[in-house]
Parts: sequence; C-alpha cells; structure tokens
Amino acid sequence: MGPEETAALCGEIRSFLINSVAKTGGHLSSNLGAVELTVALHRVFDPYRDRILFDVGHQSYVHKLLTGRREGFRHLRKFGGMAGFPKPSESDADAFVAGHASNSVSAALGIARARTLMGEDYSVIAVIGDGALTGGLAYEGLNDAGQSREPLIVVLNDNGMSIQPNVGGMSKFLARQRLKPSYLNFKRAFHSFVKVVPGGKHLHNVVHRVKRWMKNALIGSNMFDEMGFTYLGPVDGHDIKKMTFLLQQARELNCPVLLHVTTTKGRGYSYAEESPDEFHGVDRFNVASGTSSGKKTESFSAAFGKSMCAMAKEDHRICAVTAAMEQGTGLSEFAANYPKRFFDVGIAEGHAVTMSCGLAKQGMLPVVAVYSTFLQRAYDMLIHDAALGNLHVVFAVDRAGLVGADGETHHGAFDPCFLRTVPRMTVLAPASTDELRMTLHHAVYDVSGPVAVRYPRGGNGTYTDCILSDTVLRSGSDVTIVSYGPMICEAMDAARILSQQGIEAEIIKLWSLAPLDTSLVEESVRKTGRLLVLEECVESGCVGQELIAKLSEKNVTPAVRLVNLGSDFVTHGTVPQLHQMLGIDGKSVANKVKELFIEEAAT
Repeated sequence: MGPEETAALCGEIRSFLINSVAKTGGHLSSNLGAVELTVALHRVFDPYRDRILFDVGHQSYVHKLLTGRREGFRHLRKFGGMAGFPKPSESDADAFVAGHASNSVSAALGIARARTLMGEDYSVIAVIGDGALTGGLAYEGLNDAGQSREPLIVVLNDNGMSIQPNVGGMSKFLARQRLKPSYLNFKRAFHSFVKVVPGGKHLHNVVHRVKRWMKNALIGSNMFDEMGFTYLGPVDGHDIKKMTFLLQQARELNCPVLLHVTTTKGRGYSYAEESPDEFHGVDRFNVASGTSSGKKTESFSAAFGKSMCAMAKEDHRICAVTAAMEQGTGLSEFAANYPKRFFDVGIAEGHAVTMSCGLAKQGMLPVVAVYSTFLQRAYDMLIHDAALGNLHVVFAVDRAGLVGADGETHHGAFDPCFLRTVPRMTVLAPASTDELRMTLHHAVYDVSGPVAVRYPRGGNGTYTDCILSDTVLRSGSDVTIVSYGPMICEAMDAARILSQQGIEAEIIKLWSLAPLDTSLVEESVRKTGRLLVLEECVESGCVGQELIAKLSEKNVTPAVRLVNLGSDFVTHGTVPQLHQMLGIDGKSVANKVKELFIEEAAT
C-alpha cells in the first residue's frame, strides 16, 4: 500500500474499533494509540512466521483485526467469543499469552534463544508500553536481552512517560542522525564487514568503545545503550513510513535493538484522547457523547474508596498504596484529598507490598489496594517481608472471584488458596458493601499482623446485611451449605429452591477464612449429616478442603460435595454465564444437594 492507502486503512481501523468497542466494551484508548505502529509491524513482519509479543495485550485489537478476526469483534470478550487479549489457542498469529504486564521481553528472549538453538530463521519482536516498563520483570528481561546479543527487537510504545530524556541541541542532533537511512545502512554494512574480515571482532570493539566514549562525553549515556541495545528513536509512532523503514532496519541490524516510538493514547477519538484512563477499559458507550450505557450502582471498590477517605480524615497514619490502579480500586478521591499519603508505585506489585511493609515498620497504617490476579505476583513478598516480620499491612484484595469479560488472566481464582498458606495472615471475606466498610475498619484497627480483605468486582447481590462473624443465616435440618463473600447469595438461592422441594438447608456464612473456625460447621453437620461447600476459587487449597480435614480430625465425616471452579482456568463471559457453566449458581447447587440424597439412597 502507498501512503494514501495506508492512511485510509488506519482511519478505517479506528472507526471500526470505536464503533465496535462501543457495542461490546473493551480496551479502547490503548488500541487507538497503536494503530499505525501495528500496521507498520504487519507490513514488515509475518505474524504467522515471525513472533510478535504484545505486553499486557491491551493494544492487541489491531493485530487481531489484521489477522482475519474482524467478525470476532461482534462477540469480543463475550461467552464463547473472541478473547480481549492475545491467545495462542485462538490464532497462530498470537505468539504468547498476555494479560499481566512486563513479561514480553523475557518471553521474547526465550523464543529468540530457542530459534537460535534450533537453527531457525525468523524475527522476534516485543511490543511493550511505558506503563509496563514500570514493572521490575521488564528490566530483568532487558538486562539479559541486551547482553545476550540475540537478534531481538523491543518496540517501546511511549504514550505518556518520558524514558530518560536527553536534553540539549547535541542530543537532538544525534537522535536525528541515528534515524537517517544513510546512518542505518552504514551501520548494517559495518556489522556485516567486521564479521568476515580478519580481526573484525577487535575492530568492532575498538570502534564501539570510541563511539561510546564520544557519546558519553557529549550527552551522557542512555540506559538502553548501557544494557547492550542499539537504541533507535524517539520516533513518531503515527508515521507509518518512518516506522516501516525503521522496523526494516532494526531487523537487518541482527542484534538487540530497542525502537523507541511516541504515540498518543486514544488518538482519533476526542473523548479518549482527553481522558485516556477513562477509556482504557470501558463498558458499552455512546459514540457521539462518549458516555457509558451501563447502569451505575455502588460497587465494592467505591465503598472501599469512601471508607478509606473516612478513616484517613480521622487518622493521619492511614496510607493508600496501589500498583497503577488508582481509579480501578476506587482510590481517586483519596489521591485527590490526601496526596501525601497516596502512593501509586506503577505496575510493581512486589514493590508495593515491600514498600508498605517499610511504612508499617515505622508506625504507619498502609492499605494496599490490588486486584486479586495481580497480588499473585507478590507472593514471596507476602511471606518474606510482611508475614515473617508480622507487620500490620492491610491488603484490600479487589476483583476477588470471577471478573467476567477479561477472562483467564484476570479472574481472582487463587487468592483464598495462596493467602491462607501464608503464616500469620488473617483473611476476611465480606459479603456486602456495608460489611466491607466495617470489615476494613476492623482489619485496620482490631487485627495485628498482615490481614487481607477480599471482595468482588461489582456491587451487592441479594445479601445486603452486615455481620462481622461466621454466622448461620438460615436454619435447616437436611443439609449444611457453607459459603462466603457474595457467593452466599447463590447459597441462599439454592436453599430457596430446595425448600420448595421439601429439603431444608442450613446456610452458614463464613467471614474469617484464616484463621478458620470450624465450630459452627461441626455443630451443623452433626445435625444434618451432609455438607456442601460453595466457593468461587480453584479447588486445590480451597476452604472446603481444610474444612473436611478439620472435621475428619474430630471424627465428623458427613457426606460431602465441594463446589468450586475446579482445577482449570476459566474462560471469559458474564459472571452469571460462568456461574451456570461451572455449576456454582443457585439452581446447580440445589441439584448437587439432591445428588447427595440420591447417592445416599443408593448405598
């Protein structure tokens, strides 16, 4: 395609993305900013042969569109439809699973090394945003990749943060020279020359040291140069002609190359350009007005944020810590009102935990707001830095349980299991927004050591009470159903269905998952003889398994059903759809209780 055709193509892509995401929801502003960059990548590289890795994957929609998945956008992030992130099982053009930030360079280097070891010939490209570059794993990968000398291209999509900017006329002059075709052609020819002439390696090293000395004397070093990359840029990431040329040159240099491109997040849609964070991940919206089409109800995140502000007003020790999730965790108001006690550490969950431990050690009251799926990245810090020192850090674990459209990489399916393995960790599970408010206050002021408060995405279900203890919500004599958090709503629904069929279920709501008190459950199952434990987490290490073990120690052995997410990852879809698919909705739970009676009768 010529310049006019590619410009028209980019305009068509933007129009398609805006109108499509307005109907389905999804990640918009990051994709609008990566249109020209992705088109240039697809002009230079073959995504079915070469390996293009998108860090996080928020900006992969254009890639999906250009690899034959246009029709899939009608069901983007819908149950049974196309995923919102790169997914190798969906297309051979998707090189690697994405969803959590900062892993692209490490994965790309592994792929590049495998290519070399197997004697194959293809290019490897990692596309990483400046946000993902706040994660420590990115620097571990860059450090190793630069020293490896493996042919590898890292495209840094800088849409908001300046990466060690050099200043002054000489810096700008040299940046322009680095991007000139004549310079790049000479550099490539020189690399080829020193490979074949006697003493070429020594000549290359001498020239490299002289060039490095002169550059450092004139403008100082660039961190990517120091890591061993050939640095190109910065260049306008919306200029397809330049991008195409530089990607071709980067491929021919046959060494670690970092191409620094600058883009505008939300480009081409005024509302997204003006408020890129609001259009990062969106529900359905009106294209003309930019307003959301969804109904607004108070979410658990919003209730958490209001509670934090209320406590901070009364107590100067309260601090809020988050890892690039100010808005998502409900902390925007806290950040505005108490900026000196608000710390957004970037995409660095491990650092967030350890830094908060330092705050706690010196007498502050840090509350770390983090999505369940991202807290997985800080497991070592929970053990070594928080629990070992018995430091009082409160972890507000948002998005616990199934989150819906974001799917496998974002479901909070593991936190009940891994948090309860951490010594000295208290784990609390409020089931309503009012219960969250009171639980948070309890966690801050009435618990010592590390404590986690887990709560879901969205707002209240049918349960809206506030009971800060394990409790019997409904008495019954035929079966004991134990659950916690908002899943208690499904348990109560199951009890209603069973009651209509002559089966009376006793419902026990757990509030504390660690330490786990089994006294209420023991008393109940001695009466009913049957136990069903309903959880929105994976089976291995779930609360139900510990309940069974502790009951067995006391020679209490009821007929048992553990109802949870099973042993595999869960796809994307609405939460009610996923509940039904997994058999953890009220109707399915009622059927599983009846199975207990059928099996009992058969024996």
